[in-house]
Amino acid sequence: MADLALAHLVKRFAGGVVGVDDVTLTVGEGAFTALVGPSGCGKTTILRLVAGLEEPTSGTVQIGGRDVTWLPPRERDVAMVFQNYALYPHLTVRENIAFPLAVRRMAGAELSRRVTNAAELLEIGALLDRKPAQLSGGQRQRAALARAIVREPACFLFDEPLSNLDAQVRAQTRAELVALHRRLGATILYVTHDQVEAMTMAQTVAVMARGRLLQEGAPLRLYRDPASLAVARFLGSPSINTVAGRTTGARFEGALACEARVAACADAVLGVRPEHLVLGPAMDAAPAQVTLVEPLGPESLVRLRLRSGEELVARVAGEAACCAGDAVGVRVAAGTGLFFRAADGTRLA
Repeated sequence: MADLALAHLVKRFAGGVVGVDDVTLTVGEGAFTALVGPSGCGKTTILRLVAGLEEPTSGTVQIGGRDVTWLPPRERDVAMVFQNYALYPHLTVRENIAFPLAVRRMAGAELSRRVTNAAELLEIGALLDRKPAQLSGGQRQRAALARAIVREPACFLFDEPLSNLDAQVRAQTRAELVALHRRLGATILYVTHDQVEAMTMAQTVAVMARGRLLQEGAPLRLYRDPASLAVARFLGSPSINTVAGRTTGARFEGALACEARVAACADAVLGVRPEHLVLGPAMDAAPAQVTLVEPLGPESLVRLRLRSGEELVARVAGEAACCAGDAVGVRVAAGTGLFFRAADGTRLA
């Protein structure tokens, strides 16, 4: 395995459209980094630049300290797993897995050994003689992973590989990919729009928007300490609650009020995670009306409307003690509010 380093990477398309805007990012040897962001933010373009499927306008791509910016894909020593699996329908699973080795003219015992090892690692040894049409979505994804693994590349690139799977299979495959990463010690750059995937699988998350890298770091650090409102909104499900108001240097004043030991700002936004909203009697906090209760078993989501018209979601343990139409009080748990400038979304110091 090898590290992956992107330096000041820029990609402009025809018409002056900027797909990637001065991105610098390092994925350490054996590390798992997830690129996340909304559709069109540039994350898949970065993957294609690393793979050699696109040429950059400027900047460099290095793998294992080797500049591969202008090398063709076959000389980069990377393996890419696509969203649609990209299996050849007329080939068996065995032939699909072996294909990258066959085109490099590997044959005989070594080819057979690698195919068998990859198939056993992903528990699809019994499926080697089937065609892709005879496989479930999860099995096709495992076959695509085996085809990538068999090459023993320096770096793995994943382009939203779980998006076509149903929820249960997706959750199971997430766990399998994490276990696979631990066993292989692989260097992985993983693109997804699903922040749950990013936070549960990756060691480092890099958040993108409009072609730019907004912030990178450990998943929980980004969740708890986002540098901007854009990052705060993208990480977390349900998304962070926001309330407009102002900070005085000691408090936030708006439809919700709370302590705010940050710089004074006449046009500020309070961000509160659903689990940091506390519900109680209406007289003890900001008045709100319950609009919907969603019981999820171990927890419930309570949707609220403040008198200002702003809507919130609270996450409460177990069964909620309220129902739609109830009047409740809502407050922010001490020390949990996040504060941003409304004008540009930057975090207030």
